[in-house]
Amino acid sequence: MARVLPTAIVIALLAASAGAFAVTERAKLELSPIYGTRILNPDFSPNGKAKPAVTVEFRVRPRERIDAWIADAHGRRVSNLLFDRSVGPRQKVDLVWDGLTPGGIAAPDGVYRPVVKLLRSHRTITLPSDLRLDTKAPVIHVAHPQFPVISPDGDGHADVFRIHYTVSEPAHAILLLRGRQIVFTRGQKRSGILVWNGFFPGTSRALPPGRYVLAVEAQDTAGNRSPVLRFAIAQIRYVVLGRDRVVVAPGRRFAIRVSTDAPRVAWRLHGRSGTAPRGTLHLRAPKKPGVYHLYVTVAGHSAKAAIVVG
Repeated sequence: MARVLPTAIVIALLAASAGAFAVTERAKLELSPIYGTRILNPDFSPNGKAKPAVTVEFRVRPRERIDAWIADAHGRRVSNLLFDRSVGPRQKVDLVWDGLTPGGIAAPDGVYRPVVKLLRSHRTITLPSDLRLDTKAPVIHVAHPQFPVISPDGDGHADVFRIHYTVSEPAHAILLLRGRQIVFTRGQKRSGILVWNGFFPGTSRALPPGRYVLAVEAQDTAGNRSPVLRFAIAQIRYVVLGRDRVVVAPGRRFAIRVSTDAPRVAWRLHGRSGTAPRGTLHLRAPKKPGVYHLYVTVAGHSAKAAIVVG
């Protein structure tokens, strides 16, 4: 037969349960003494210029005296940041850590957390914010060497040069022209495509014909940059003639090679003009001896050759 508990014991148990519930509910409603936590550059690297340190911002509700330090993933103190600092009610506190120990030695890469001790309240609070110290630079890969030829004249033929890249970790890809940064990707991906349009950086004006050295870099979430990789000598070419001087007998036909990405070219020689497909241009020399100039034009860009008739 089941045993029946005395009424007094049942009442006592119910009262104890109600008391525990009330304590639990009060704990839920109690505001944390630290609030408004914000982390600037949670991934950082003392080796990089972009994010050399991490900043932790928070506010303390009551008037307090606080200590603050950085702890590693095992809870061990790594670097002291504040000691017995007095703070007023709701005062903002900034903690800045550059990844170094008090002895000036670089802490190992890894995950850390800020810890705040409230000396008056005798409470130690580990802020639930991961700080990731990462000093390893990413590695970016592109095919090299490359020798692309583009003509940024807007005709839809070889206007841009596309570069496929991969990175060893999520990172911004960076394209440099003669050592100057011209593209910095918004996203941080492990692969993608960089595009060079042949324009002056920050303008809609095309660069003049010539050869240009292109290089790439990568910057990871902590601000580490990879070594610069020079991978291409790119040529901007609108129209180029195979020879800059042609010697021909009066009235005879001659040929000259035209290099361009446009499907057709316009030509002009001693009062005559016309259009022709790209490739080899076949023309007849003037009948009178002398030196004449042949102009071949594509999308407003011209090349010139001397035609010596004699």
